[in-house]
Amino acid sequence: MDAMTITGNQDETEGPLVGPKKRGLKVHRAWIVAAVALVAIIGAAGFRATPGVFISPLEREFGWSRATIGFAVSVNLMFFGLTAPFAAALMDRFGMRRVVTMALTLVALGSGVTVFMTQSWQLVLCWGVLVGLGTGSMALVFAATLADRWFVRHRGLVIGVLTAGGATGQLIFLPVLAVLVESSGWRAAALTVTASALAVVPLIWFLLRDRPQELGLRPYGATQDTPATVPSGGAAARAVRVLRDAAKTRPFWYLAGGFAICGASTNGLVGTHFIPAAHDHGMAETTAAGLLAVVGIFDIVGTILSGWLSDRMDPRILLGVYYALRGASLLVLPQLFAETAQPSMLVFIIFYGLDWVATVPPTAALCRRIYGADGGVVFGWVFASHQIGAAFAATLAGLTRDHLGHYDLAWYGAGALCALAAIMSLLIARDRAASLTS
Repeated sequence: MDAMTITGNQDETEGPLVGPKKRGLKVHRAWIVAAVALVAIIGAAGFRATPGVFISPLEREFGWSRATIGFAVSVNLMFFGLTAPFAAALMDRFGMRRVVTMALTLVALGSGVTVFMTQSWQLVLCWGVLVGLGTGSMALVFAATLADRWFVRHRGLVIGVLTAGGATGQLIFLPVLAVLVESSGWRAAALTVTASALAVVPLIWFLLRDRPQELGLRPYGATQDTPATVPSGGAAARAVRVLRDAAKTRPFWYLAGGFAICGASTNGLVGTHFIPAAHDHGMAETTAAGLLAVVGIFDIVGTILSGWLSDRMDPRILLGVYYALRGASLLVLPQLFAETAQPSMLVFIIFYGLDWVATVPPTAALCRRIYGADGGVVFGWVFASHQIGAAFAATLAGLTRDHLGHYDLAWYGAGALCALAAIMSLLIARDRAASLTS
C-alpha cells in the first residue's frame, strides 16, 4: 500500500511514557484527545436516542403507521452502518478532525430540518439519510480509530469508555427529550439535538488532533518511535479493497454475522421499539424512556468493564458469553411488561444494560488482532453489518406489531439469534495465522 510518512521529534517532557526526562506530573495529550472525542460521541448520540420517543408523537400527528416510521429508522440504521467503513478510510486519508466536524454538521442539519416535514419521505430523507450519514461517520469507528492511533497501553479500556459515550448520550438526552416531547412537542426535542450537535463542533476543530506524531509525541504507552503512515490512495477504493480481502476469510463472516445479530437485538429492536412496546401495555412513555436511560447508566459500566477485560482475556470467550446472556434475557422480556415498572423489569434493565454494547471492545480487538493495519476499516465493515441487522429488525418488529398486535415474536426471535451469535463467536480462530488461512 502506497503511503506517506508523518514524523516528528519526540517531546521528552510530555509525560513519563514519552521520554526519559520528567518535569513534574503532566497529562499525556492522548487523554485530552480522548476526552474531546468522548464529548463529541455524547453529543452525536443525542439524535440516536430520539426514535423511541418520536414514534408515538409522529404516529398521532401524521397518522403514519409504525412500519412506516420503522422504515425511516431502518434507513437511518443502514446509512449509519454502511458509512462506517468509508468513514474509517476517510479518517486515514483526511484526518479525524475534518471527518467528525462534517459528521456533526450533518447530524445538526438532519435533526433541524425535520421540524418542517409534512410527508413520510421527508422523514426518511432527514432522519434516515442525513442523520444516518452523520452518525455513521463517527460512532464506533471513530472510537476504534482514535484508540488505535493514540494508545498502546489501555487501548481496550479507551475503546470501552468511548463506546460508553453513546450510552451516556442516551442517558443524558432520553429523559430530557421525553419531557420536551410531552410538554413542548417533538419539534422542540429535535431542535435541542441540533443545538447540542453544533455546540460540539468548535471543541472538535480546535482541540482534536489526528495523530500523536503531529505533535512530536508517541502514542500513550509506546516505548519507541513509530512513524505513522497515511494511505495516499482513494478512501473509497481502499475500503472496498479491504472488504474484498477480508471477505475471503472465515473470521470476517463470523464477526460480521455476530455483530449483525448484535445490532438487531439492541438498536434495531430494543432501542427503537421498547418504548412503544411498553406503552402498548399501559406504561407511560416517560416511564419507558426513563427505563432506557437506566439501560444507559449500566451500559457505561458494562462497556468500560468489557474494555478492561478485553485487554486481559480472550475476546472470543467474552463475545460468546455476552451474546448468550443477552439472548436469555430477551426470551423472558415479554412476560415483564406491565403498566408500571415492576422489580422484575428493573432487573432486566440492569442486566441488559450491562450487556448492551459490551460486545464492541472484544470485536474491535479481534479485528485489530486478525487484520492488522486494516483492522480499523475491517471493523467499519463489521459495524456496517451491525447496522444492517438493526435496520432489518426495526422494520420487521414494526411489521410484527402491525400484523399481530404485539411484539412477542420479535423478542423471541432476537433471543434465538443471540444464541447463534454466541456459537459463531466461539468458532473464530484463536490466532491470526489460522484466521487468515481458514
